[in-house]
Amino acid sequence: MVDSILYVLYAGLIASSICSIVFSLKARRSVNTHKRGITQAKSNISMGFMLLFLAMIQMFMFSGSTIRVIVGAVFMVLGAFNIFAGIRNYGIFARQRAE
Repeated sequence: MVDSILYVLYAGLIASSICSIVFSLKARRSVNTHKRGITQAKSNISMGFMLLFLAMIQMFMFSGSTIRVIVGAVFMVLGAFNIFAGIRNYGIFARQRAE
């Protein structure tokens, strides 16, 4: 059971890492500032999920030492903040497009 959960977490980690890299490259190469903001917001969301997957893998895979729990908690907080900031920025740029 734990092995199947780890496979799902690894697949999510790989997918979110690839999405983060792709969106980051698109944002850096974009000339249009609106499109750059949208793709950077998507990159933040992907990076947030990547950090959450890393934290969950660390919590499931290894025994619970204090340092691992602290690092996992920090990754979870940073991941949640990146997801929140990405969704907020995406909403801001999406509203600018409508105006």
